Amino acid sequence: DPRHSLQLVHTKDGKCFHHDETGYYRVYRFVDESVCLERAETQEEFFLSAQAFGSFQNQLAGFDAAVLSETIPRFHDTANRVNNLKIAAANDKMGRLKEVQAEYEFALAREEEAGVMLKLLKEGKLKLRVTHNDTKLNNVLFDEKTRRPICIIDLDTVMPGLAAYDFGDAIRFGASTALEDETVLDKVHFSLPYYRAFAEGYLEAFGSRLNEAELLSLPMGAKLMTLEVGIRFLGDYLNGDVYFKVDYPEHNLIRARTQLRLLQEMEEHWQEMNDIVRELGKGPKKA
Repeated sequence: DPRHSLQLVHTKDGKCFHHDETGYYRVYRFVDESVCLERAETQEEFFLSAQAFGSFQNQLAGFDAAVLSETIPRFHDTANRVNNLKIAAANDKMGRLKEVQAEYEFALAREEEAGVMLKLLKEGKLKLRVTHNDTKLNNVLFDEKTRRPICIIDLDTVMPGLAAYDFGDAIRFGASTALEDETVLDKVHFSLPYYRAFAEGYLEAFGSRLNEAELLSLPMGAKLMTLEVGIRFLGDYLNGDVYFKVDYPEHNLIRARTQLRLLQEMEEHWQEMNDIVRELGKGPKKA
């Protein structure tokens, strides 16, 4: 089925993209009879999205990730994100620090964990892999009739990374009971059933490729991606909303609070998160 991967349309002179004074452009063939889902309505849909992302990484497991460029340098350097937050707080350009002191202190209390993934990579315990880096459900196209995954889209952020990044970002987005900008924090909860469904699908498709350290890093990936996005929202709020598009003045603050609340709930279910991954990751490993 040619729909299983994006088909690039070359320019008239045979290039992969067009460049002019307004920017860079590339075109893919439209994927017929497909649908894009903004949120998983069932655990099965989340499970299938996990299989899609796991298969994507499995197919690229033999590709040397080190030859890829970093589309966004230090994108998942969480420790650097914490430092950027500190700089934003020190500058306090908008005079907003006083109203977010609780959120700021909550984030800084987790600073020690922020560098753990890159430390494990440097020590050779984690493998550098080709990662998608935007593993939301809406980046999987489903067949409109069968509702089975067809292909992964939005490949602009494909670059070197860690398996836990892709796993963690999908959990951050899909295992939350609320939208990223939910204003009522009591509606923001971490869904263990959805976490389990994604872990099952992801490990079924890709688990045999992971070494033990990678497997055990997956729950931490969920925590760090949630922390990272939370402090990015918070830092942008302190900087005057210069990065993320906002619809109202407190939008980034609301987003930050939902992420930090979700992180808090992950910490409350930390043992269960680890137990689920250990349970599901007992299958045979490939050489």
